Amino acid sequence: MIDLNQIEGFEWDDGNQTKNWVGHQVSTTECEEVFFNLPLLLVDDIRHSQVEKRCYVLGQTNADRRLFIAFTVRTKRIRVISARDMSRKERQKYAEANP
Repeated sequence: MIDLNQIEGFEWDDGNQTKNWVGHQVSTTECEEVFFNLPLLLVDDIRHSQVEKRCYVLGQTNADRRLFIAFTVRTKRIRVISARDMSRKERQKYAEANP
C-alpha cells in the first residue's frame, strides 16, 4: 500500500493534464483535491499493475464531487492516469467504507 504521507506532489504533462477534462470534465485541481479530503478510500489496483504499481482512490473534491482516480507514484509524485465520476457501485463501496 502506498503511504500518502511520503508523497511530495503531483506530476502532470500535456497528455494527462487534458485527457481527464476532455473525457470526463475533471480538472487537475479536482484530482489533486481528492487526495487532501477525507474520507479517502485507497486501493491497490493489482489487475492493472503489470508494468508499474497502480492504485486507485475513491474520494471527493472540495465541492463534494465524488471521483474515481487511477494513479501511480513516480519519484514520490502522484501521476494521475484516469479520473472520472464514481460509478453507482463505487459510490456504494465508498459509502460502506465510510459510514
